[in-house]
Amino acid sequence: MGAESATPVWTNMPDIWGEGALFAFSGLDGATDTRSQFVAAAGSTGYNLLIHTPACRLLKVRTADSGKVRIATGDVLIADTAGGEMMMTYAAWHTLIGHLPNDGAIAIEFADGEGENRDRMIRRMEVRSDGGKLTITEDSANGDVIVLLLAADERTWTLAFGTNSAEATDRAALALKLDRHQVAKERLAIYDKLPLLDDPARARLLKKSVSVMKVNTLSAEASICQMWSTPDRVPHRAMWLWDSVFHSFAMNSINADISWMFLRSVLETQLGDGMIPHMSRVDGTVSSITQPPILAWGVWENFRFTKNRTALEYALPRLERYMEWILGHRDGNHNGLLEWMIEGNPLCRSGESGMDNSPRFDEAVQLDAVDFSSYAAADMKYMSLIAEELGDSERAINWSRRSADMSAKVHSTLWDEEDGFYYDLAMDGSLSKVKYVSGFMPLLLEDIQAARTERLLTMLHDPRHFGTRLPVPSTAVSESSFSTDMWRGPVWLSTNYLVITGLRKQGKEEEARKLAERTIAALQFWYERYGVIFEYFDAVDNTPPPQCCRKGQPLQQYDLRRKIDPIRDFHWSAALTARLLLDYQAMSG
Repeated sequence: MGAESATPVWTNMPDIWGEGALFAFSGLDGATDTRSQFVAAAGSTGYNLLIHTPACRLLKVRTADSGKVRIATGDVLIADTAGGEMMMTYAAWHTLIGHLPNDGAIAIEFADGEGENRDRMIRRMEVRSDGGKLTITEDSANGDVIVLLLAADERTWTLAFGTNSAEATDRAALALKLDRHQVAKERLAIYDKLPLLDDPARARLLKKSVSVMKVNTLSAEASICQMWSTPDRVPHRAMWLWDSVFHSFAMNSINADISWMFLRSVLETQLGDGMIPHMSRVDGTVSSITQPPILAWGVWENFRFTKNRTALEYALPRLERYMEWILGHRDGNHNGLLEWMIEGNPLCRSGESGMDNSPRFDEAVQLDAVDFSSYAAADMKYMSLIAEELGDSERAINWSRRSADMSAKVHSTLWDEEDGFYYDLAMDGSLSKVKYVSGFMPLLLEDIQAARTERLLTMLHDPRHFGTRLPVPSTAVSESSFSTDMWRGPVWLSTNYLVITGLRKQGKEEEARKLAERTIAALQFWYERYGVIFEYFDAVDNTPPPQCCRKGQPLQQYDLRRKIDPIRDFHWSAALTARLLLDYQAMSG
């Protein structure tokens, strides 16, 4: 067994172990394997781990007292108990190593009844010898085996995944030889490179945010040729278009080359006709819809950090083909404004919009969408900047002109002077007056009139509409559809970030700073209470995130494998929190 080294000391680390917190090996540290589904999350009691293979396992970690958590990241857990240190971390994507206090105990078992329900063959057995105890759990339907190896000292343990017992056992045995503190030090190295924040609570929140970013970063696998990002390792598991751009914004400050990989991985999913799917899996399957076009923004923002013109040369023709596809396939009435694809599912009228459950789409009809048109106009401007940087003035002028044309149509067609707000437009020419956060997206455009910016600020602060305790609600409180259900009222980090960006673009830096501060404060409050970073939050701040709806009532018992409750350790919430903390790190001072 490897020599023991003293535990290194880290300061202001995340120190809350909350139910549903993701716990998995990161692609930043080596190879990952999404197809195995070997991903864990914090259980509901103690230091248990739910392992989300198709037949879910529960790793039970028992200590006489809960002690004090010292470090709780997405791949390292260390707690000090009366019986000594309790620790676990990842040696590789397939292997965990850990240590129990003197009074600790550990066991593994199947955690649900899926074996009986799905006619799979499940086996569990224990083997004891002088070398310790080996527990084997086998799901023959999926060909996976997980073994728990407890060493003879009954304190050191490893847990490993394999496609057969021999492979899993060999991996577990090899991990017993490792110095667990050295492995933990390697996993935590990323936090040493972060900018220092004066406020210890903010420093912990930044590191928690980076922890969520790290655990949701994956290595090249199958059809994806470089590192990529996912919204969450469970339950989504795939790569999503606008999510990946938001993830890249914060990764720019940590490793801008990896941020470019996030973007390139999405660009490489482009189909022959130019369309870029909204979701892609490692097996090469993709969705049939797209998502908000903000890729050129992401590419340009990444360039600000890397100054990599080769990346711009790679991206621009793909961005152009994608935009041409949008302009040719999402302007059905040929009026220069864009319409989201409308689907038949009442709980997902427009997944393409990224706001799939929004009341804007309750009538399931096509609309000239204010957000779609604003995103596209803004992205065409970024394409112009990219072309200009590459010395192609003709392309730069072309995309700048087309951006200005669409932007002008947004302002001339979608503005309601009486309400002082932007709305979607129905096909009969009438405004669809659902007050929604999408109405603030024209702030992203350069040519918005100053007077209209002021009117939008009035709407933003009006407690009858968007001036909630926690702004900005996705649906105005004045709408009858307002609730805690996703995209029907709750606050999202993505749209808050877009509004903040728009305010800054219009010179409203103080307004942007205040909104950023309130957003960060909310994230910090709920993180400190639950130990996770949630997908969205109740705008009126009456309902804790776990009790908010998600296309249905929340479950009595949190079930990470079902998308009923707001998802925990959600990547863009974490990434955009990190981005705001880094952008405004001096604000709390």
